[in-house]
Amino acid sequence: MRTSRRTIAAAFAGAAAIALVTTGCTAAGTGGGDDEKITLTITTFGTMGIDANYDAYMKEHPNVTIEATNLADGGSARDDAYAKIAAGTGLSDIVAIEEGWLSSIRDVSDAFVDLNDYGFSDLADTAGFLDWKVAQGTDANGRLFGVPLDIGPEGLCYRGDLFAAAGLPSDRDEVRDLFGGDNATWEDYYKVGAEYQAATGKPFFHNPSFQWNAWVNQQAEGYYKKDGTTLNIEDNQAMKDQLNLIVSNAKEGAGLPAWGVGDQAKQDLFATYICPSWMLGVVSGYYDAGTTDSGWDFADVMPGGSANWGGSFLGVSESSAHKEAAAELALWLAAPEQNKVAFEAAGPFPSSSAGQELVANSTNAFFNDAPVGEIFSNRSQGVVAQVKGSEDSVIQDNVFGAVLDKVSQGEITTGDDAWAQAMDLLHQLVPESN
Repeated sequence: MRTSRRTIAAAFAGAAAIALVTTGCTAAGTGGGDDEKITLTITTFGTMGIDANYDAYMKEHPNVTIEATNLADGGSARDDAYAKIAAGTGLSDIVAIEEGWLSSIRDVSDAFVDLNDYGFSDLADTAGFLDWKVAQGTDANGRLFGVPLDIGPEGLCYRGDLFAAAGLPSDRDEVRDLFGGDNATWEDYYKVGAEYQAATGKPFFHNPSFQWNAWVNQQAEGYYKKDGTTLNIEDNQAMKDQLNLIVSNAKEGAGLPAWGVGDQAKQDLFATYICPSWMLGVVSGYYDAGTTDSGWDFADVMPGGSANWGGSFLGVSESSAHKEAAAELALWLAAPEQNKVAFEAAGPFPSSSAGQELVANSTNAFFNDAPVGEIFSNRSQGVVAQVKGSEDSVIQDNVFGAVLDKVSQGEITTGDDAWAQAMDLLHQLVPESN
């Protein structure tokens, strides 16, 4: 099912009305001269790291003021963008787009300019973007509506100090071996969790949804078949079996929500975190700036093998009063040099070969000086782009995410019940499932 403007309007009409009252329209003015004072608005989400580049850009372009809005997470950004597209106005000049809702945006891609018309080829020639990443930001008519920023290869964040206290290895190379190295499985992950819990009486992880999301992204086909329109859930025995495995090991969890668990992390309430590259900024953001003694470390291992969770793009609104200036800024933010700054600020791993080379020797002081550039280069090997359908993020966040929150809190205790409740939510929230 394609997600038309009419469909989006029906789903988000109320939100759109609120958005128009609270956000206003794009930057005022119509001029295009280099000396004209203009304001460019940009909406991002989470810890993308690109905000670390804004001051440098404004210093190089003294006529430009960047007015930034950063929403809490990808789900909030999705709802905000959908509402404004449905209303036909209100989008920022530049909009960050998350991989999970890319398909819906692709279906209304005429809300964004074709960045091929604004010099993307020049950037691509020097940056060397991953082919599949560029393809994700391109619509059926060959229009590039989103310039690639980052990808989300995954590794394991862990508390080295808590591992040591439990009698487990804490050195990151030994931790990699502890979980099985290149052959690590999810069964290995839960086995170590059981050992940790037996030794300490404390939870091993915070919430099972991160494990679920990682596993889904490891599959050749996720919530949708490769055609991007056919759902791949109800008769998916592997998916049902994995949910059962997770529910069976939920006792190793802390019963916490998926997001916003900074205080609990600092109180040593869990010892591992499944971390795509951008999650490094989430974890370090729980602590005071400059913290280097948190106990967190980062290992080059991922149960189940290579996976990509997330990644983002920048689109320039067709309703922008300053399309050319906005496109220039968006392409500049996507360049390898700015990728490096964003990676070192928050962890998002560049989607270009040149950007990856620039961060190859990067370390992260918060994560015990882990060689994060090298580790993410390794973790990105074998990642295959998974086709995301129109309701992918809804299924992840509002179907399985909601069920796994109940699993985390002990309200659902069997795999069969978890699957049944997930199917009920699927039928309620995803029209194409009926």
